[in-house]
Amino acid sequence: MARKVSLIAIVLLIAAGLVFYLLTTPVTFSASDLPNHVPDAAKGNTMFIAGGCAECHAVPAKACDSLDIEDETRLAGGRCLKTDVGTFYVPNISPDKESGIGGWSTLDFVNAMKRGVAPGGVHLYPAFPYTSYQRMRFEDVIDLKAYLDTLPPVRSAVPVNDLRFPYNIRRGVGLFQRLYVDGKTFTADPEASDAVNRGGYLVLGTGHCTECHSPRNALGGIIAGEAFAGAESPEGKGDAPNITPSEDGIGDWSTEDIAYFLETGSTPDFDMVGESMVPVQENMAQLPPGDREAIAAFLKTLPPRPDPAKTP
Repeated sequence: MARKVSLIAIVLLIAAGLVFYLLTTPVTFSASDLPNHVPDAAKGNTMFIAGGCAECHAVPAKACDSLDIEDETRLAGGRCLKTDVGTFYVPNISPDKESGIGGWSTLDFVNAMKRGVAPGGVHLYPAFPYTSYQRMRFEDVIDLKAYLDTLPPVRSAVPVNDLRFPYNIRRGVGLFQRLYVDGKTFTADPEASDAVNRGGYLVLGTGHCTECHSPRNALGGIIAGEAFAGAESPEGKGDAPNITPSEDGIGDWSTEDIAYFLETGSTPDFDMVGESMVPVQENMAQLPPGDREAIAAFLKTLPPRPDPAKTP
């Protein structure tokens, strides 16, 4: 009897392992999925600014968790993101072929941005916001890669992520991706204006605003019904405010107020942007005025939501 029970247990373990393996198998694009597009590094620079790539990947000026940057073109990584599940160390994305992404093909880069999968079928942790970047157009991702390739290659040795169990089992990220990653590009609303759709693309895709301003569930996924309603910082330093047009958010801000804030960092009540929003605002200030106005227009179309209930 005991032997029979042991055999059944072994079979169940094997079956569970097989199911886990199948569910966590990386899903990627193939070369045939890419458009016939001539890369434009200048447009890629705009995506680089809108995405705030330097804020995470450029060498920090002081400590690993410093927001100060020595040089936005030296993308050697090294910044650390301290979270409840452990510490993530931001990787090198310079064109260095050994420690960066200089050896990556365009397809490799697209799969990382839109699928969260690095070369070799390695799942990337969603501390890298590919859940938003997946909404970017293929052309914009290709342009971004072209711009990154123009930057100086920098050799660096980034520490390995220091995560607690079970988050240190990278293969398990595939389960998260099954739920939250589909690789689909942003779909324009045919009933919205061109400005609103442009703003939606920047907010939901390249700018990845949802990632900080939305609360998450136990799996780390964004709670759709509370998106943009504000959230605690994943690094435990303050809160990201409610940016929906509600009483708890920016309901009394006009589109002009929002656009002006993104340009100058000044709020309608004469306060100034602070903390981790500072580099974000500084990036927004570098975008064309039409893009800031588009972001403002889109934010005003969001459903008004109260601040989310505080949960442990």
